[in-house]
Amino acid sequence: MQNVRLLNYLHLHGIVFIWGFTAVLGALISLDALPLVWFRMTLAVLFVYAFVAIRKQNLKVDKKTLLILLASGLVIALHWITFFKAIKVSNISITLGILSTGAFFTSILEPIFYKRKLIWYELFFGLIVIFGLFIIFRVEIDYLDGILLALTSALLSAVFSLINGKLAALHNSTLITLYELSGGVLFLSVFLLFSGKFSLEFFKLSNSDWFYLAILASVCTAYAFIASVKILKYLSPYTVMLTINLEPVYGILLAALIFKEKEQMSTSFYIGAALILLTVILNGIIKSATRWKNKKLTKAN
Repeated sequence: MQNVRLLNYLHLHGIVFIWGFTAVLGALISLDALPLVWFRMTLAVLFVYAFVAIRKQNLKVDKKTLLILLASGLVIALHWITFFKAIKVSNISITLGILSTGAFFTSILEPIFYKRKLIWYELFFGLIVIFGLFIIFRVEIDYLDGILLALTSALLSAVFSLINGKLAALHNSTLITLYELSGGVLFLSVFLLFSGKFSLEFFKLSNSDWFYLAILASVCTAYAFIASVKILKYLSPYTVMLTINLEPVYGILLAALIFKEKEQMSTSFYIGAALILLTVILNGIIKSATRWKNKKLTKAN
């Protein structure tokens, strides 16, 4: 059993590394953010549907749930569009550093979404995150557009996570992903159609773009999602959460290795990004410790 846990833990790090590589692929693909996300989601739907067909899984849901899933697909589409646009107008380091604020937004929105009181340490950590953002804003003002887009992307990822938190308790994760990705494709297709963006030129991509998109949709989207769900059978959500927080670290390191000078940032940027990341990790540790303590007290009673 211990060997199984270790193998799954190493597998999880591999998945988080893959997610960190997503930003690198976004920078390598020459497409603008909107068509990039459309191709990513469309190809990912095909890969996930193939997986569902092989497993012969039931895809039936009621109309209300279907509408919610399709609408949340729009949220994830907008999250990815702002994410890749931030990379295009700034760089990977800025985008991933700011994207770490997603956990902060989640902790702020969660009390509203689930109608509970705001916890004092969430406010304290929120102030530290704001201070980290202030440091980054002050020294990287040339990347203002990228910072604002990345913040928007982080906020959208928090909203998406909260929606999925409720859906995952009631429905199969693969089913959720298939309908959400399909919803994103549907909304983006309607927009592209009515804005006159669909044309023969739209589908004329370079061989390198097709290659990178195939990796992005299959390995970084379909495979990574399905594998991460399976890992939850062997590892605690706390372990998974802490490991996922390494995504910006892996992504920034990969970007520095591949793009070199373009991704070199000031010392103050790394201090600000480290503050944000440390806050996210500490918040997760305290939350998990509190839940463990409450469970222990419940069992004792």
